Amino acid sequence: MTQAPTPTADTVRRLVRAILEEGGRGSGPEVRPVTEAGAHSTWWVGSRHVLRLAPDREATLRRRRELRLRDLVRPHVPVAVPTSVAHGEWSPGLAYTLDTRLPGGTAEEHDVSAVGEADLAGLLRGLREVPPRQAEALGVPRTAPRSLEALRRMAVAAAERLARADEFDPARLHQLTPPGAAQLAAQPATAVLVHHALRGEHLVVSVDGRVRGVLDWTEAVIGDPAEDIAGLALAVGSGAAVRAATLAGYGARPCLRGLWLARCDTVVRLAERLDARDTAPRAAEALSLPRTRLRRAWEAILLERVTEFREDGEGGASGADEEQWE
Repeated sequence: MTQAPTPTADTVRRLVRAILEEGGRGSGPEVRPVTEAGAHSTWWVGSRHVLRLAPDREATLRRRRELRLRDLVRPHVPVAVPTSVAHGEWSPGLAYTLDTRLPGGTAEEHDVSAVGEADLAGLLRGLREVPPRQAEALGVPRTAPRSLEALRRMAVAAAERLARADEFDPARLHQLTPPGAAQLAAQPATAVLVHHALRGEHLVVSVDGRVRGVLDWTEAVIGDPAEDIAGLALAVGSGAAVRAATLAGYGARPCLRGLWLARCDTVVRLAERLDARDTAPRAAEALSLPRTRLRRAWEAILLERVTEFREDGEGGASGADEEQWE
C-alpha cells in the first residue's frame, strides 16, 4: 500500500487556497492543527471551517459515507450536524472534507446542564428514529452487541493491576456478578443507528451547558444503543447519561448495560495506559483522560440502587425491572 504523505501547514494552506479562493494569490485563512499531537489529520481553517484529511483508504471510505449519513441523520436530531462546504481528494485516493465549524466548546471544556441533558435525550431519540435500512443502504455496517460477561472478566483482571498501582479498588467490580451480566445481555431486535463515538471531544457544548452539535460520524454502526449510553457516561458522567437515556425512552436494562459497558471499559483502558506508561512520552498527560473517564463512569446513580434483578436462570426472566423507568 502506498504510504500517505504527512500533512503539513503548507500542504493544507495550498489545498485551502485552491478550495476557497480557486487558486488565487492571497495567503488565505490561518490554518493550524486541532491537536498538537498525532498525525495532524484535522485542521482549523480560519474561524469558520474545519478540514479533515483521511490518512488512508479505509478512512477515505468512512469520510465519504459520513457525508451521506449526516444528511440522513440531520432531520431526526435536535442538535447540529456539521455541513460539508467542499470535499474531494487531498492526495491520490485520499479524501478530504471541509466542514463548517460549529460554535462552542466541547464536553471536556464545559459541563452539560440539565437542559443539555434534554438535548442529549433528543439525540438518542433521534438516532432511534433513523430507519436502519436507509443507513445500511449508505454502507453503515451492522455490528453484533459485545458480550458484557467477557468484558467483565477482562475488567476483573485489569482491576487487579490497577489495585497494585493504587489506582482502583477491585471490590467495586463485585457489584456486577456473572448472573447480573447475563441479565444485561443485549435484547434481540433492538439494533438502532449508533454514533459509536460520543466522546467528550465530539460533543459541542455552549458555555450555558447546552449540547449544540455532534461531530465525527465516521464510526457509526447499526447496533447496540447501550454503546452510545456508555459513550455518554464517559463524556458527561453516568448520572447525566442515564438521565438522558431515560428521557429518551430507554428502560432500566439498556441504561444499566450502558453503565457497565462504560465502567468495565474504563478499567481496562486505564490498565492498558498504565502498562504502557514507562515507554510513552508525557506519560502523566496520557493517564489524565483515562482517569477522568473512569471517575465519570463510576459515579453512583439512583437507578442501580433501586433496580431489582431476577437471577432465577429462567429463559423468560426479564432481568432488570423496567416498569418504573419507562
